[in-house]
Amino acid sequence: MLEGVDLILTLAGFGVGIVVGLTGMGGGALMTPILVLAFGVPPLAAVSSDLAASAVMKPFGGWVHARRGTVNWSLVRWLCLGSVPSAFCGVLLARLLPQGAQVQHAVQLALAVALVLAAAGMIAKAYLGRRRPALDRPAAIRVRPLPTVLLGALGGLVVGLTSVGSGSLMIVVLLMLYPALRPNDLVGTDLVQAVPLVASAALGHVFFGDLHLDLAATILIGSIPGVLIGSRLSSRAPAGVVRAGLVAILLASSAKLFGAPNVAVLTAAGVAVVGAVVALVVTRSRRPEPVAGSRIELSAGKLTA
Repeated sequence: MLEGVDLILTLAGFGVGIVVGLTGMGGGALMTPILVLAFGVPPLAAVSSDLAASAVMKPFGGWVHARRGTVNWSLVRWLCLGSVPSAFCGVLLARLLPQGAQVQHAVQLALAVALVLAAAGMIAKAYLGRRRPALDRPAAIRVRPLPTVLLGALGGLVVGLTSVGSGSLMIVVLLMLYPALRPNDLVGTDLVQAVPLVASAALGHVFFGDLHLDLAATILIGSIPGVLIGSRLSSRAPAGVVRAGLVAILLASSAKLFGAPNVAVLTAAGVAVVGAVVALVVTRSRRPEPVAGSRIELSAGKLTA
């Protein structure tokens, strides 16, 4: 690649990294079309390189959420138990199917509908949360192992077949099974479970020689700092801010799967990132300042003691 192209691709990786860190999804729906349509990369090479970059990028975002305590490790374990082997099998199955393109198109349309329904569900939850504020408080999550493993396996199979949905589809799965999960925990759990999932799918592509290490490395130069910034925002932001970002990226990803122009999808993703950052800044600026007198009294107490 030319140096100028490398710089643009790195900046694109940075933007996608912020979206992934902020919402846990959007990588496959954004980065792969950018590689194919903007840089002329062959589809298989774009898919495999994006998966490889995601396998390296997402642990950084997951690490930030793990430090903030916004990861449900029990859910991660049960999801990965089903998704990791099925993702690898999905890559092999995509190679064996005689009409793989038609199958992928049908699955992508189904996923697009699921994303729209998930966005509608989050909007409804936010409306109910305004009427009953207790819904947004941390709630104990009772893990259901068998449904979690089965839906994780279904999600992994879709990722292996279409290379889309490692974040967005699992968000839908988690919303279906655990609607009481807070948005911050939803993003953190989704980011961490996606690490072994995309690694398994990427490994399947490596076996077929589709991976381009130079592409993956160029993406990672920008996406790693991007995902760190996005993860810090989502792990610290109020639940309403994260929920707004999730809804925006869900709708943008579904629009892409329905065949919307890339300009519209990328614009929606950019608006989601900028809107979330602005909302976070405004929210923090409205927080009450700590009372200085309490510190003075504490200091005086220590002095008199």
